[in-house]
Amino acid sequence: MDALVDILLQYGYAGMFVAAFLSGSVVPFSSELVMIGLIKVGLSPLLTILAGTLGNTLGSMTCYWVGLLGNMRWIERLFHVKPHQLERAERYVRGRGAWMAFFCFLPALGEAFAIVLGMMRANGWLVFLYMTLGKLARYVLLAYASELIF
Repeated sequence: MDALVDILLQYGYAGMFVAAFLSGSVVPFSSELVMIGLIKVGLSPLLTILAGTLGNTLGSMTCYWVGLLGNMRWIERLFHVKPHQLERAERYVRGRGAWMAFFCFLPALGEAFAIVLGMMRANGWLVFLYMTLGKLARYVLLAYASELIF
């Protein structure tokens, strides 16, 4: 994992985008380490946040699109999301709608939220909007906290 982080750090903003995309989709990966590393080596926090937000949102949208397909075998195989996780996410999402995509940044439940929103045929544009806002807030807070802590 450390070698992969080092490679992504060498690619700057593109590395941040890839790390965030992977983190938001099927690969359990920590884009936070890459982000903090990039900011610490002097890259623009704003551009790093934007690359991370875009990558992470598009990664999570892959979960949404797979949810639209509704194939449970793919969902379990690709995303390692168990039926009980989907049921739990569905309880939270049902009746609340697309704005629940804001919480797709949450560990473990975030992927399940995105998949359930797809399965429930939530408005894709609203899902994208709220998901982007949630991911942006997360990266802004992370960048701010990394400046205070490190």
